Amino acid sequence: MRKALITGASRGIGRAIRRLLEERGVTVAAPTRREMDLLSNASIFAYVDAAGDFDILINCAGINELATIDQLTDALVEKTIQSNLVAQMTLIRAVSPGMKRRGYGRIVNFASIWCDFSKVGRIAYSVSKAGVKGLTTAAAVELAPHNVLVNAVAPGFVNTEMTAQNNSPEQLRAIAESLPIRRLAEPEEIAECAYFLASEKNTFITGQTLFIDGGFSCI
Repeated sequence: MRKALITGASRGIGRAIRRLLEERGVTVAAPTRREMDLLSNASIFAYVDAAGDFDILINCAGINELATIDQLTDALVEKTIQSNLVAQMTLIRAVSPGMKRRGYGRIVNFASIWCDFSKVGRIAYSVSKAGVKGLTTAAAVELAPHNVLVNAVAPGFVNTEMTAQNNSPEQLRAIAESLPIRRLAEPEEIAECAYFLASEKNTFITGQTLFIDGGFSCI
């Protein structure tokens, strides 16, 4: 039985992924913030050291606090980069030695459509998610010889609390109408894609960032 570590599993996409993994027979560790603080690299290493080896890592946790260039603070920049990028890199550093030793691993990072695109107020978020795309490529190159495959998913507009937090109902209706698919994604749809990349069925895909955006990036 495979063992997975997933962050951000308390709501939205992360919760959907956790449920899907458990339904399909994967043992899932989904630490709370008290158990593993993503703002502390020491906390991340301590948790993984105590928990043991993992076959799967899904870096789903992240924050998106809106601020324009003029509104940015050092604290917000540091918090966003740490939560969205450095924590993902640190988790890979923590779990990959065990994966390399066993000759198997699947890592799925979470980027966003805002890694290649952006809009007002997303500068810190876009920078962090562009970093995740680069992290995915670089980690894939280093870990591929050990049968550790590293990919990222880049969701578009998904029906989650975070999306509702940053867009009014009127904006969400306009967004849905602007997409070729004419609706927002459901968390379970993103979960299915992440599951495939994290599963044994994925045997040759690595270093890729998969845009799951209902056609947003096509227009």
